[in-house]
Amino acid sequence: MTTTRLMLVTLVAACGSTTPDSPTTDASGATDGSPSSTPSRCAVAGTQITCSSHSLVIGGRTVTYELPNATAPAAGWPLVVFYQGSFIPGSRAFSASTSDSFGQFELTSTIKALLDRGYAVVAPDAQSNGSLYWQTNVPPYATNWTGCDDDVFIVQLIAAATAGTFGPLDPTRRYAMGISSGGFMTSRMAVSYAGKFRALAVASGSYATCGATCTVPVLPADHPPTLFLHGDQDPTVPMSSMTPYRDKLAAEGFVVKTVIHPGAGHEWLPEGKTAIPDWFDAH
Repeated sequence: MTTTRLMLVTLVAACGSTTPDSPTTDASGATDGSPSSTPSRCAVAGTQITCSSHSLVIGGRTVTYELPNATAPAAGWPLVVFYQGSFIPGSRAFSASTSDSFGQFELTSTIKALLDRGYAVVAPDAQSNGSLYWQTNVPPYATNWTGCDDDVFIVQLIAAATAGTFGPLDPTRRYAMGISSGGFMTSRMAVSYAGKFRALAVASGSYATCGATCTVPVLPADHPPTLFLHGDQDPTVPMSSMTPYRDKLAAEGFVVKTVIHPGAGHEWLPEGKTAIPDWFDAH
């Protein structure tokens, strides 16, 4: 397999301004290149943003999802799987207020941008109705993943997506994003589910098995292009935990990009609503 080395680092102003090539937003709320002829699935009213959603149970866990408000392409919608952070269920990702912690408003804004751009979004809960975290970097599962509860669930989730349980989805265009524990879980998609995901967006996270410190082994030969979004003041997953993963990807010739927000802590960055749809569009 031939890979191309590319590492881009975007340093964003502390005020949260976007990069000059960010897509504009039309009156419908949809970004350029999206199915803008129909209303958005999401509404912003003052300090609140709310997206419509549906839920079902797979493997004993609630999975919340929504499809774009348009006619599906012949191959089905591209799919983005969102992996929650610790203690905040994935089911909460479709509605938020500006007063919510950890950048939840910006997360829901990102989901809006993805739906408006033509991506289906699926947000599974972690264990115990989303009140816990993913097992990816928790001993003994970090190094003994196959057959653990989360592995069994992800296999079921991917099978459900392929079978059309959530609606018409394109099995060749599947992406993953997540924050904190869900960021590590996003990396797990590259490590343990070869060929299933085309690109990743890791927010406030790092390599699948890392914790406060991070040692990254030789990476899978088909590791997807990976976007990192990180606050340089993150006290929970510091930059020093993320950079070994990013630098290893670049050193081994994989496509990687980093968005760093000066002054931001452990949170979903406002740049996500532009950077993530653009990243997935590019791959």
